[in-house]
Amino acid sequence: MKKLSILFSIFLIVLIKSQSVSDYKYIVIPSEFADFKGSKSFGLTAIIEKSLKNKKYVVLSESKSDWPSEALQNPCGILNTDLSDDSNMFKNRVILQFKDCDNKVVLSQKANSSIKDFEPGYQEAVKNALVFVSASNPNLQKLAETKPVETKPQEEIKTVESKTGTTSAQKFSNGKMNFQKIQIDNSQFILVDGNSSVPFATFKSTTKADVFRVKLSSGESTIGYYENGNIVIELPKTNGEYSKEIYKAN
Repeated sequence: MKKLSILFSIFLIVLIKSQSVSDYKYIVIPSEFADFKGSKSFGLTAIIEKSLKNKKYVVLSESKSDWPSEALQNPCGILNTDLSDDSNMFKNRVILQFKDCDNKVVLSQKANSSIKDFEPGYQEAVKNALVFVSASNPNLQKLAETKPVETKPQEEIKTVESKTGTTSAQKFSNGKMNFQKIQIDNSQFILVDGNSSVPFATFKSTTKADVFRVKLSSGESTIGYYENGNIVIELPKTNGEYSKEIYKAN
């Protein structure tokens, strides 16, 4: 009974970790793994890629030139795949790992095969490991909170805009400070301090039109929305309440 309890606990831990992998949409698979190169690659990369695609993940190559804009703008919304050889003289064994942008292991799964021949043995071991990877069900709120926004100095922003033919950044003011609205993509923009080019707040679209999740430069999270062409942010107060701050369009 005690052994059964231990086995169940191990299985539960693995399951919890695999569910965290499902929070992600994008996974990078290298063209070769360090332990499986050339003639010893055994088609393992293709097996992992096919399995992940069947589980609704978007598989990316190591070359960022092929990445969609969403992935480029949110490197912390991507997992990296690693596969290592853990074999002994009796069994072909592998360790399949998925790591986040900080190189922290999100899931580490060991698996083996009773097949002694290398190619079919490693292939079966990899398939056994992939069983523990849940289908993709992205946790968009979690990933948005970790999403880094790359900002550029004010002069560089203007240069980029002139090259791409876009109009200059829209300006807003709360009566004390002036800000520029910089559109990052269709679902995200930032307010930048017009004097220092420091990002003040990052706005991320929600399912409701003109309502945004807002990440302040202080690290606090709140909401914002459009009102009569102006931007409104509900700023958190020390007593737990919120004040309405209006940024009027200039």
